[in-house]
Amino acid sequence: MNVDILRRRAEIVKGIRAFFDARGFLEVETPVRIAAPAPECHIDCPPVATGGFLRASPELQMKKLLAEDGLDKIYQLGPCFRDGEKGTRHNPEFTMLEWYRKGATDADIADDLTALLADVGRETRDARLASSVPCRLTVRAAYRQFAGWDPWEAWDADRFDFDMATKIEPAIKAMGGGVFLTGYPPACASLATVADGVAARWEFYWDGLELANCFTELCDADEQRRRFAAARAERRALGEADYPQDEDFFAALPKIGSAAGVALGVDRLVMVLVGAPTIAAVRASNA
Repeated sequence: MNVDILRRRAEIVKGIRAFFDARGFLEVETPVRIAAPAPECHIDCPPVATGGFLRASPELQMKKLLAEDGLDKIYQLGPCFRDGEKGTRHNPEFTMLEWYRKGATDADIADDLTALLADVGRETRDARLASSVPCRLTVRAAYRQFAGWDPWEAWDADRFDFDMATKIEPAIKAMGGGVFLTGYPPACASLATVADGVAARWEFYWDGLELANCFTELCDADEQRRRFAAARAERRALGEADYPQDEDFFAALPKIGSAAGVALGVDRLVMVLVGAPTIAAVRASNA
């Protein structure tokens, strides 16, 4: 491990905390071992021998906090885990930054992220990041232009995922700098709201590297329960582990009212800022 990179990583994390603290966010810490992960296909949480799972994200636990009075703006920095993810951009254990704002939309969170990156860019003397004005590209326009088809007219999950990896993301990389890929098909909504046939979700890329995933959060417990049931059925059909339901999460959703939030990969952000080619180069140790 390069000691200089560790020092720079510490500066970046310090700058992230300063950004949110100055804007009235409360830093929170939720459990790493959880009983009921969100059932998302192809995202597997490592089981714990004494019971439960290591979290892939603190999302459900943070939303339960968001439902409480007085916790309108919260953020968390901490470890997350995913089985079977190992490569230049993936590690079984990684560091996630998540923040949520009650009453906000995905557009508000995009403004937060733009300001955060500019602030961290200034603090770390990265002129390109500090001065960047990210562009916005809709998913529909991207697939029409770079893949030659419209996912809304002929939905095909396998084709969508394949073209995202082989056509859309390479095109985004060629654009350079920051890109918000916005407005996903309803089948990709996950925990996001859907209006007029479009999921209120974006992903943010820097030089083709995905850094963040944002939703205008779905706060309809019945619809979220339906989506989770469908995802659990799909996981079982694929031979993936089934997860218990988090009833406290469903009970919390109506109390939130409306909100938006985002997950940002801290390791990947550090990779961008130090020019590292792999996630292993910016972590003190790797599983």
